[in-house]
Amino acid sequence: MARSQLSVKHLLGIKELQVSDIEIIFQTAAQFKTVLERSIKKVPSLKEITVVNLFFESSTRTRVSFELAAKRLSAELINFSASTSSVKKGETLLDTVQNILAMKVDVVVIRHPSPGAPHFLSTRIPAIIINAGDGAHEHPTQALLDCFTLQQKFGTLKGLKVAIIGDILHSRVALSNIWALTKLGAQVRLCGPSTLLPPYIESLGVTTSYELMDTLQWCDVANVLRIQHERQKGNYLPSLREYHQYFGITPEVLEKVRHPITILHPGPINRGVEISSEVADGPHSLILDQVLNGVAIRMAVLYLLAANPS
Repeated sequence: MARSQLSVKHLLGIKELQVSDIEIIFQTAAQFKTVLERSIKKVPSLKEITVVNLFFESSTRTRVSFELAAKRLSAELINFSASTSSVKKGETLLDTVQNILAMKVDVVVIRHPSPGAPHFLSTRIPAIIINAGDGAHEHPTQALLDCFTLQQKFGTLKGLKVAIIGDILHSRVALSNIWALTKLGAQVRLCGPSTLLPPYIESLGVTTSYELMDTLQWCDVANVLRIQHERQKGNYLPSLREYHQYFGITPEVLEKVRHPITILHPGPINRGVEISSEVADGPHSLILDQVLNGVAIRMAVLYLLAANPS
């Protein structure tokens, strides 16, 4: 496979990417998606590369997706869990990574609860760093797979009206999606309770709304986010029942909208809270497409950064 050059050495966030970088990632992911649909779903592109999944927060979907991506590229893979490591004994992040690098690791895929942790590592160790989520800051591969999924459906994101609905304040997915969608020419509106919309967020080139129905009448796509209980340090909502009443996406709500809306969700889904099972599993949902596209996007990122790095 021919390889184009990205303008970055690491994938730390969407903000650092140029539009041309995103286009290269999408083109490469489209080629890898054809590999995933073959009977033999493996290529030897990274057979000399060692990748470590370094997860300091619980994760299933993202970790497994990166694991599959590395294995499909024939890379050597090490899965690291902080809950069973020397981190529990007080070892620092830098010490942990340096010990792993002593094993000659080429790529570090890191998820960490502290915003900026991937950026910190990128300035202190020689390995390629891929941000798999840093606190409530960014989740770049999720935004890339979301936008890739929309590009595959609509052909282009220019002029597409995308609503991001839910807990914007605590969501790393929301911020990365804002950067990616606006770079690619989409119109973005954020919708949720006033307590979960960050102040000054409109300075990023988006609009905001507290009215779900008005937002759904406006948008072509609804990217529905869950309530991030694990990152909340306060009472932002009276109850989940009330949240569902005012912001839950249900068939009854969608029946009132004048046009069909494409549904995305980064997972995990809180069924019956932000979205009903009927909508999540319905004909306008691209949630399972996101899962497959997530492996293709992560294959593309690993390949573009690790194959013959500059």
